[in-house]
Amino acid sequence: MIFCSTCNNTQRTALLLRNLGFTAIPLHGQMSQSKRLGSLNKFKAKARSILLATDVASRGLDIPHVDVVVNFDIPTHSKDYIHRVGRTARAGRSGKAITFVTQYDVELFQRIEHLIGKKLPVFPTQDEEVMMLTERVSEAQRFARMELREHGEKKKRKREDPGDDDDTEGAIGVRNKVAGGKMKKRKGR
Repeated sequence: MIFCSTCNNTQRTALLLRNLGFTAIPLHGQMSQSKRLGSLNKFKAKARSILLATDVASRGLDIPHVDVVVNFDIPTHSKDYIHRVGRTARAGRSGKAITFVTQYDVELFQRIEHLIGKKLPVFPTQDEEVMMLTERVSEAQRFARMELREHGEKKKRKREDPGDDDDTEGAIGVRNKVAGGKMKKRKGR
């Protein structure tokens, strides 16, 4: 399970991982309730090996068998760290928590250490290993950005012309909203 700070980071990172060949699925607050439940169920059923989420999934959800939690973006509130890493090591099982820390995150990282009352181990990156993967990851990021841009343009077109839509479920929702707006205007005359 990977935690990101924003819905956009969650979506982009899920696309990046898919482009790298991983079975990743996002879960964030800008998704409809049915899509969030669908993502959660696919992860629980092990149809997807990686769930990328915002803090919407850090508490209150029953997600068994999480072996590793990765804080891709360090949480801005120290208590969110506890909720995030609490997704692993449940019911007596062991688990791992990994937090990516940049030079801009040191203060937040120190606050977390202060809250939990211990120093967390630091694992430096190996430059040679990072350089070997840079080209592959850069290309996957480029494709992820293109997919996000295309998705955004598609959503914009749907808002501008709800009648020109092949996605029946989405079209029904948009058309009902449009029709609802027209009906309100008529009643107000």
